[in-house]
Amino acid sequence: MTTFGTLYPAHVAELQHRVKTVLSRENIDGIVIHSGQEIKVFLDDYSYPFKVNPHFKHWLPLVDVPNCWLIINGQDKPVLIYYQPVDFWHKVVELEDDFWNEFFDIKVLSNAADVEKLLPYDKKGYGYIGSHIEVAKALGFDMINPEGTLNYLHYHRAYKTPYEQECLRQSNALAVKGHKAAKKAFLEGLSEFDIQQSYLKAVHHTDSETPYGNIVALNKNTSILHYTALDRDVPQAHRSFLIDAGANFHGYASDITRTYSFKRDRFAELIARMNKLMLNAVDGLKPGLSYVDLHISTYREIGNVLSEIGVINVEADVAVESGIISTFFPHGLGHHLGLQTHDMGGFMADERGTHINTPKEHSFLRTSRMVEANQVFTIEPGLYFISSLLTDLKQSKHSAMVNWDIVEEYRPFGGIRIEDNIIVHQSHNENMTRDLALD
Repeated sequence: MTTFGTLYPAHVAELQHRVKTVLSRENIDGIVIHSGQEIKVFLDDYSYPFKVNPHFKHWLPLVDVPNCWLIINGQDKPVLIYYQPVDFWHKVVELEDDFWNEFFDIKVLSNAADVEKLLPYDKKGYGYIGSHIEVAKALGFDMINPEGTLNYLHYHRAYKTPYEQECLRQSNALAVKGHKAAKKAFLEGLSEFDIQQSYLKAVHHTDSETPYGNIVALNKNTSILHYTALDRDVPQAHRSFLIDAGANFHGYASDITRTYSFKRDRFAELIARMNKLMLNAVDGLKPGLSYVDLHISTYREIGNVLSEIGVINVEADVAVESGIISTFFPHGLGHHLGLQTHDMGGFMADERGTHINTPKEHSFLRTSRMVEANQVFTIEPGLYFISSLLTDLKQSKHSAMVNWDIVEEYRPFGGIRIEDNIIVHQSHNENMTRDLALD
């Protein structure tokens, strides 16, 4: 039996236990999870790339088959309605024998419109979970995405089973291959577009199969946090390179970022300093700690870095109090990772969905939850020279705290972000990314 075959039974048992518990609490008979369906491009006859419902792929590694359904009550063997049409226009994903099959009562559906014959006849006690609301209503579901049930499932999704942790390790392994290929392409002087192709080839993904749109940025473009333009032209000079790119394995995402300098220069030294800062933040990720507190301590440490390189002429505590560090580090330290790049449950205090607010000074944080064992996070501090934010700071009352001539020296390099993927264990942190020797 494969590793996944060994780990998978306990994973399904845990999901069954969660469903049984929440159904009892919410007085619901069962849930019906829709994998989703293709969405047609407006005024055309082809579809956007299919993206499966994360609640569906939580149960089994089917990510590319629309019109499938799961019927689950937490006690009986879950029913999988598997869509396998007769279609000579498109490639049909045929049902194959795999490690997960025996855990489902599988019913094959050849015509998507006939699914009602296989769904529960009386749907009053069943909650529909999915994004196609009109489809759910047409099929007779009154209980659509029940809030109490979703809150419970999202809260507990933060705790990754051993099966999920192994999927995340494999996802990191794929992404690391791509990152190494991308670094090589950068040092060979290729364009953003060609670096992206090198990454995709190494990972064996198409554009639509990555968990998010890859950020492949050269020079000043590295200061654009969600840059996805992919310039086809080779720049006159290669100075800096930032790649934020992941991979998918059995529906689980990796999310890794690296920044490189083309030469051994001051910017390369700054990258090394930020790498040390990032690893220190990883060491601070411990059960019982608020992720907000870790972000705030890292935020202050970036103030120290800005002081060390001469960008600011005040101490870190003064920079923190004034808020000027946010000009150079305008996002959160990281987020939960799993079935989605920004996985669910990051702001929940409990399984009822009680929201934990982020401090107003750090509103861009993507999680405010307490850190616990078996949770998975990204750690991704950044330091950027973003023109619009720098303009605002220069026009503010805090302008004198900044050495603008030094800012101008760094501005052509854009920015730095370094990101690893971490499993928190009770006794230690497992840095999946560094374990794969990605520098």
